[in-house]
Amino acid sequence: MHRFILLMMLCSGFLSSCNPGKDTVRPKEEKIANILDQWHLAATNADLESYFAPLAKNAIYIGTDPGERWTKDEFYQFSKPYFDKGKAWDFKAFDRKVYFAEDGQTAWFNELLNTWMGVCRGSGVLVKKEEGWKIIHYHLSVTVKNENVREFLTIEKDTIKE
Repeated sequence: MHRFILLMMLCSGFLSSCNPGKDTVRPKEEKIANILDQWHLAATNADLESYFAPLAKNAIYIGTDPGERWTKDEFYQFSKPYFDKGKAWDFKAFDRKVYFAEDGQTAWFNELLNTWMGVCRGSGVLVKKEEGWKIIHYHLSVTVKNENVREFLTIEKDTIKE
C-alpha cells in the first residue's frame, strides 16, 4: 500500500513537470487582466494620469463613433474634459479572453463590458516594453444581437458611408 501511494505521488509530480506551460500561462493572463481592470477603474475614478499611463506612446484608441480613431495624444485631449469634471466612464469587464504570441512579447484580448451603452465589446493589443506591458491598440464597439441588426441598420443608415 505504501508503495502504491509513493508511486502515485511520484507519477503526479512527474506529470505536472511535463506540462510547464499550464502553470506559466495563467499568471501572464492574470497580469494582463489586472492591467486592463486597473485601466478601466482609473476611468471610473476619473484618474486621468493613471488611465493614460498604460497606453503606449503610439497607442491608437478606436471608439464607437465612426469618427473616433485617436492617437494617444488626441484621445487624451478628447478625454481630459470628462476626467476634469470628475466623471469619465464606467466600464466593467465580465468576460475576457487573453492570448499571447509565441515569443511572449505581444498579447491580444477581447472582453465584454457592462457600460452605460449596454453591453460593449473591447478588443486590443498589448506589447511588452522595458517599463512593462503597454496597451498599443484598443477598439470599443457596441454589440448588436443578430436578430436586431435590421433595426440597427435603420438607425445607423446616415452614418454608414463608403
